[in-house]
Amino acid sequence: MTDTHKPGAQIHYQIKVQGKLDHRWSDWFSGLTVAVVDEHQNPPITTLTGSIDQPTLRGILNQIWDLNLTLISVIPIE
Repeated sequence: MTDTHKPGAQIHYQIKVQGKLDHRWSDWFSGLTVAVVDEHQNPPITTLTGSIDQPTLRGILNQIWDLNLTLISVIPIE
């Protein structure tokens, strides 16, 4: 796998976690858009979407860990 992104480049990500977080968490997650995509699933699924660099992604993944949320996926979106 070749790395096509330059260091410090902003990459658009979609991060999915189990649980219900509302839009007020956006600032805490570095301005990512927070949306519950499947509220009727048990447990609900929330997505965090936006453009961030690698260090910010690492920080967000640490925050998800600290909140004891279950990480479902981290997908870079071209």
